[in-house]
Amino acid sequence: MGAPLISAPTVHLLGPMKGRSLCLVIGLAGIVSCRDAVAPETSAVVPDVASASADVALRWANATLFAVRNSTGNTPTYISRSLGYMGLAMYESVVWGDSSHRSLSGQLNGLTLPMPEVGQPYQWLVVLNAAQQTLLKHLYSTPGNADARVQTTIDTTASAILAQYAAGLSAETKNRSVQFGRDIAEAIYTWSLTDGGDKGYTRNFEPSFVFPVGTSYWVPPTRGQSTSQYPLHPHWGENRTFVTANAAVPVPAIVPFSTDPSSAYYQLYRDVYDKDKVLTREEREMAAWWGDDPSESVSPPGHSYYLTAIAVRESNAGLMKAAEAFAKVGLSVADAFINCWKVKYTYFNERPSSYVAKYIDPTFRQFWPEPPFPAFSSGHGTQCAATATVLSDVFGGSFAFTDDLHVGERRYDDPRFLDLTYPARQFGSFWEAANECAYSRFLGGIHTRQDNDVGLAQGTIIGQNVLALPWRK
Repeated sequence: MGAPLISAPTVHLLGPMKGRSLCLVIGLAGIVSCRDAVAPETSAVVPDVASASADVALRWANATLFAVRNSTGNTPTYISRSLGYMGLAMYESVVWGDSSHRSLSGQLNGLTLPMPEVGQPYQWLVVLNAAQQTLLKHLYSTPGNADARVQTTIDTTASAILAQYAAGLSAETKNRSVQFGRDIAEAIYTWSLTDGGDKGYTRNFEPSFVFPVGTSYWVPPTRGQSTSQYPLHPHWGENRTFVTANAAVPVPAIVPFSTDPSSAYYQLYRDVYDKDKVLTREEREMAAWWGDDPSESVSPPGHSYYLTAIAVRESNAGLMKAAEAFAKVGLSVADAFINCWKVKYTYFNERPSSYVAKYIDPTFRQFWPEPPFPAFSSGHGTQCAATATVLSDVFGGSFAFTDDLHVGERRYDDPRFLDLTYPARQFGSFWEAANECAYSRFLGGIHTRQDNDVGLAQGTIIGQNVLALPWRK
């Protein structure tokens, strides 16, 4: 492993990462690859993005996840939106340097972006660097939702990359590249202001929200991830999607409410109750691994972005492939949460905790703390299926990898967590991981199988719509 770009304390941002897995170790200035096979760029000008490594893309993916994890008012909804814009900006900042790909300007829902000057040279890594720095500071600002550490990490990461890749450039090429990156970021940010989710962290819960009255409706949990008595982002499903087709994905049907023990609805909740009584240690670890409470982790969409970085690193992907992967995952998880929240607030469906306590066993206490929003359908299931759909397309349906995001972490807030060790998890494909992610919510006692199965189906459609965009010429 090489030395850090500048002398700075090394911080493990996302948990210990061992062996040949991602190992995104960052100092305040940048990341050092754990793969000797991926050498840093040495030329001052990259004539074609296809010849560049993914080093800078990975450094910014990690800086983005650092910002996500250390922001305030964290929610999976706002984080998914941020990753959509960051992935898009990464792709658009290098796409003009690759002869086989096309810009998504004019292809997404109302997006128009600037174009580079014809016949003028650009250092595309400098463009990418400026775009990521500019946009990430907009999305995680101080004052706002980020503290000084986040801003420092963003700026020192950008400074180190600029110093490395602008060396030897003429002042004109350097300035042109920096300005184009900023122009892309500003255009994307301006577009983001009208999507319905801008500064969503300032209105996570709405005290004016009026609860529907009737059977089968969600009620605030007695044991939950939030102390709020109101549901999270009740209007998020009304936000503009990135991909126009994803706004038209129909709301799925739900099994009708019933208290009859012979009914399909009753059996869905009975299954959750019965499983909770026989959870093994391995099943509890699975439920905890995919929990990704935004107050403690990078959130479910951040976990997907992290898995994308693992795939980029382990496959020795080049810059263009990396940018495409981060963009596809970003758009997918962002639209997945919009779609899922539309479904959730269409039905306002109850969690197992309230139904089981009322109709099966009043002493029931589910394993995993309940999130502050309705159940049907599963956000985990929707976003992980969308991610698996696009990553399987980019890296192959049998891409094996190790997920080490939570290695070494421990939870101590409940006796049933005390013996969990969180070893790294091995997967033979992205779909294997997605299915486990969705199933983990059933093991946690916070979703029925219906919630998860429908979420997986919805996420698959969303990912397919992302893949249908004109990415190639």
